[in-house]
Amino acid sequence: MMDREILSIKRKALRINLDQSIYGTFAEIGAGQEVVRNFFQVGGASGTVAKAMSAYDMTFSDAIYGAEGSGRYVSESRLKKMIHHEFNLLTERLHDNRYDKKTFFAFSNTCTTLNFKKDNDPHGWMGVRFQLKPHSEPNEVIIHVRLKGTDSLYQQRVIGGIGTNLLFACYWYYDQIEDFIESLLDNLSTDQAEIDMIRVTGPDFANIDNRLLALELVKRNFTDATIFGADKEVYQPKDILYKKNILCLRGRFRPVTKVNEDMMRCGVEYFKKEVENEEDLVVLSEITLNNLSGDGNFENKDFLDRADILCNLGHTVMISNCHKHDKLINYLDLCKPKSIGIILGILNIVELFNEKHYKNAEGELLHYFGEIFMRNTRMLVYPYQPEINKAVITTKNLKVSDSLKNLFQHLLQNKFLVDLEGYDKDVLHIFSPRVIEMIKGGVPGWEGMVPDTVADIIKENCLFEYPCEV
Repeated sequence: MMDREILSIKRKALRINLDQSIYGTFAEIGAGQEVVRNFFQVGGASGTVAKAMSAYDMTFSDAIYGAEGSGRYVSESRLKKMIHHEFNLLTERLHDNRYDKKTFFAFSNTCTTLNFKKDNDPHGWMGVRFQLKPHSEPNEVIIHVRLKGTDSLYQQRVIGGIGTNLLFACYWYYDQIEDFIESLLDNLSTDQAEIDMIRVTGPDFANIDNRLLALELVKRNFTDATIFGADKEVYQPKDILYKKNILCLRGRFRPVTKVNEDMMRCGVEYFKKEVENEEDLVVLSEITLNNLSGDGNFENKDFLDRADILCNLGHTVMISNCHKHDKLINYLDLCKPKSIGIILGILNIVELFNEKHYKNAEGELLHYFGEIFMRNTRMLVYPYQPEINKAVITTKNLKVSDSLKNLFQHLLQNKFLVDLEGYDKDVLHIFSPRVIEMIKGGVPGWEGMVPDTVADIIKENCLFEYPCEV
């Protein structure tokens, strides 16, 4: 495969302008008309731009696109109204012979850059509704961008660059999805912007699974995490997590076992007693890139196998590159949650308090836990039983080194570490690596170690190298 040529923003805009078949509308609100400016500046825009507008005043915007019930104008809802309204106008008004060979597009964005006080959250939604053939059904691409930096003019230029990259990718990389994702930050960097959500729909994306696109964003460090729901749709993380009580189960889920389900059940029961409103509770099953592959190689099928099982069980799934717990907490804290609960097995706590991982264990752990627990966070600890006849290990009988005992007791006394209660003793002996070995080897008995639904899915779809009969 040949390396992709990375064109400058100006060359991309000019190439679009010189393509006589591409024709459409730019509608941008909130941060000026930064994208269409690139097309006007390079020349030849009359062959591309049917209309450029910015309904900056909310009253004008509502008159054109309708009111926003949430009152939020930098939102996916507003973006969708914009691209659908503008694309419909194109097809309604431009239908004589002059436009028979045109492929129409409607590009829109709604963005907010850093305000004068520098105390807001600069971000934006961008989208394109576009045809690849004249008179064909349109496709749609929507992305969410978080803007970095400390200068609003600088952020406006970043908006212009990403928007131009997006429109170019829709026409030149629609069938090369990895290039599509990578090209969104051409001539830019992750120090300037984060792309934490992408969703594609339409006839030319019929074979694309948006969860794989979400994974690509995390793999390329375009974002630290992304989320998709039980409906297999990708969502912008802050929209899901903003001011919620977040309960997160970290694991490999290869496959989901009865232990995973019991951990989740115990965690939910604990949290329900702690929160005022159960509707404010969001439960996540989180997989890190490290847990997707220990050697750095990613297999999309393996990822989708796990994702399909979790979705079928009704889980909301987070994919992150937050291997360390403090990094995950820092990421979740950006969503301004009410509280955070992390469900962990006791063996994870054993590793955290293992002095061999540190040069100065007491000082490093004190800093590490300070980062975690200053944000209304608790670690909910699930027990471990090495063998059926052995004692169950919890934080109450866990042995830590003498130098760390005081720190450990401090975390327990202040309920930063909490033992989960009401666990099912009959499932404590189940371990995922053993389950996988049994599945691969066709060894009977693994079916009783996973939820019934999971066993059925594995057998029906030959997942995890299950030896299906041909």
